[in-house]
Amino acid sequence: MKNNQIRINIWGRRLLKISLIVLTIGGLILWFRYAPVTVIEHQISQGPMISEVLGTGTLEARVSTRISPKISGRIKDILVDQRDRVLKGELLVRLDDEELKQQVAIAQAQFEASAAAIDRLETDRERATAVFEQATKSHSRITSLFEKSAASQAEVDQSTEALAIAVSGVSQSEAAIIEGKKELITAEKTLAYQRARLQDAEITAPFGGIVVKRIREPGDVVVPGSTILNIIATDELWISAWVDETEIAHLESEQSARVLFRSEPHHTYLGRVTRLGLEADRETREFIVDVGVLELPRNWAVGQRAEVYIKTAEKKNVILLPTKFLMKEGGEDGVYINRDGFAVWQPIEVGLRNRDAVEVLRGLNTGDKVVIATDIKNGLKNNRRIITP
Repeated sequence: MKNNQIRINIWGRRLLKISLIVLTIGGLILWFRYAPVTVIEHQISQGPMISEVLGTGTLEARVSTRISPKISGRIKDILVDQRDRVLKGELLVRLDDEELKQQVAIAQAQFEASAAAIDRLETDRERATAVFEQATKSHSRITSLFEKSAASQAEVDQSTEALAIAVSGVSQSEAAIIEGKKELITAEKTLAYQRARLQDAEITAPFGGIVVKRIREPGDVVVPGSTILNIIATDELWISAWVDETEIAHLESEQSARVLFRSEPHHTYLGRVTRLGLEADRETREFIVDVGVLELPRNWAVGQRAEVYIKTAEKKNVILLPTKFLMKEGGEDGVYINRDGFAVWQPIEVGLRNRDAVEVLRGLNTGDKVVIATDIKNGLKNNRRIITP
């Protein structure tokens, strides 16, 4: 009997300890659940609202080219470097042209020889023509005398043969001149070709712009198609930005835009929509929008990243809500309002949006105080007690 009483007392003490532990844990849970949450507070006001579409892309040039030679050769001089501005027609690269000059000299000599040969053939034709004219006159005279029985048949045959030889001489000289002229044309084209090759040893800028990359150095051997320099025209630079396809209906050419380069995230540069792409990426569901940059940073580089904010709509006086205070619960937009020290959920209807704020069409009034928790892990609940710093 005594042992049973001892056992009951031991179990009683254990149950009491367990109850105290449960009550303590429960109290802690309730305290953490319903303890006041520190919040950031913002008072709702009115002001202008600009709706913007965000796109991310890179700085590109509308006109760019790779400078490469038309002929093979060794680079003798490169007269420009990266960041140098160039004018249309300005000399950029000079190839070793000693052998090309020799080829031009040989072609020039061949052309002059062919021209001199034509002069000699012209002289031969004049001589053959004179012989032909003399043979024609002699044949006519002897034929007339033969008809008067004043010349023999042998003399007629001899004059006829001489006339035939003279005709043949004229024909040969004409054929020689034709052949000589063909050779002269060939020599002239060869000379023009060698001169063009010599001219190709000097590479000039196809348009005015800036050198963005230098790839080769003097002494390098290059062939047609190998890049020496990259040049862009600076009269039209743009951000080729990827924009979500859901924004297509809101965009059109000539819309104004803000450009934020990642090298200067706190400085805005002006831009304008230049053209819209007609093909969306089938994986990302985005399409390209080219936004012309009206002003560039002091230091910039083709291919650098930037964000564009394209202006699609504007209202002068609307109820503004900072984006960070907008929340969504159960698929519904809303905010938490500070009402006498409690966070109260308030559904709202929003209109225009941009990166920093949204327009509130319904659910908030000027002067309302909206709140968000300072600690993301300890979020707000409806009717949760709150405190402001």
